[in-house]
Amino acid sequence: MKTDVAVLGAGIVGLSTAIHLARRGKSVLLVDRRGAGEETSFGNAGLIQREGVVPYGFPHDFGALFRYALNNTIEAHYHLKALPGLVPFLVRYWWNSGFTQHQHIARLYAPLIENSITEHADLIKASGADNLIQRDGWMKVFRTDAARDAAYKEAERLSAGFGVNHQKLSPSDVKALEPSIRIDLAGGLRWTDPWSIRDPHSLNKAYLTYFQSLGGRLVAGDAATLEHVLEGPGWRIASPDGPIEAAEVVVALGPWADTVTRKLGYRYPLAVKRGYHMHYGTQEGERLNNWVLDAEKGYFLAPMLRGIRLTTGAEFATRDAPKTPVQLARAERVARDFFPLAERRDEEPWMGARPCTPDMMPIIGKAPRHEGLWFAFGHAHHGMTLGPVTGRALAEKMTGERTTIVDLGPYRPERFVA
Repeated sequence: MKTDVAVLGAGIVGLSTAIHLARRGKSVLLVDRRGAGEETSFGNAGLIQREGVVPYGFPHDFGALFRYALNNTIEAHYHLKALPGLVPFLVRYWWNSGFTQHQHIARLYAPLIENSITEHADLIKASGADNLIQRDGWMKVFRTDAARDAAYKEAERLSAGFGVNHQKLSPSDVKALEPSIRIDLAGGLRWTDPWSIRDPHSLNKAYLTYFQSLGGRLVAGDAATLEHVLEGPGWRIASPDGPIEAAEVVVALGPWADTVTRKLGYRYPLAVKRGYHMHYGTQEGERLNNWVLDAEKGYFLAPMLRGIRLTTGAEFATRDAPKTPVQLARAERVARDFFPLAERRDEEPWMGARPCTPDMMPIIGKAPRHEGLWFAFGHAHHGMTLGPVTGRALAEKMTGERTTIVDLGPYRPERFVA
């Protein structure tokens, strides 16, 4: 199989990149060991987070650090035996999360987020996936006045600095929007710009169908077999149907990117934050209308097509360690008091791994030491949000177009290469 470009990884980032390359007349093979959107892109809160201009930092509040150290929260969990290997990453992540550094990073990160809705809207329309989208934002709710007031202050700062829109919700406003919530709340905050996805996997499949209508193909292949061919097409990947030969390759493998990059001599500081979800029914006559974050407890409830999806915070562990869904069990106990969840609808908890860099920004651009090799990974919590904007910007760069959507300079791979 010969092609202009082989895109390794059929998650939302790889799929979006493949679409934009195919639109520009390239022959494209999308290579994955599974189907489209069946790994990290499968399990998420289903948000296109236009408000997420500030990436998730490492806490500098000693109270929060002490709570996390106890290893019994919903927001964070860690594997003790994984910590020695994670320490170099965590130290750099903590330093970049300091106030001055974090604010600088947010200014560099914001242009990606600012284009997230418009770029998804383009692909949603082209793929006929409008039925999977809700366009009324999402809300976080608060149990205490102190947490509510701190969130309001931060929302005002983001609205003034980055043009994101929000509404402050009184306890009665929250009750009117979500009458099935069982506890008394101090209020809420609604981000009005983001869109919600009723089934992220179905959206990925709709995008895949559109990609195929452009002449693209999804093929099985082993990205770990990628090799640089000096005499010939440029790159070769093994597949069950014979070798794939490509003039150019895009590595969009998310948390598995290092299976390729390390082999080629690149040592990117890529770590993972693992997360879990489970779907639930609701008790008779009850309904969840909005995507809701129980802000002080650290779990999310999303009304998906399959049921109410409960998602957890971050688990710090090695990528391939066995599942330890203790955060999900903790969250479920709290969530059942918060909202009338009924039966579990999944046979077992889903687990995925978010690919993270210590400066909280993705790696997007041309590989420093190889011709025809391009990188698009490290999107952390915002992979679903940033897939289409990343895909368009990288496709423009690869085809020599003037980059109209965003300057990729801040995300260049060289920033981590000695």
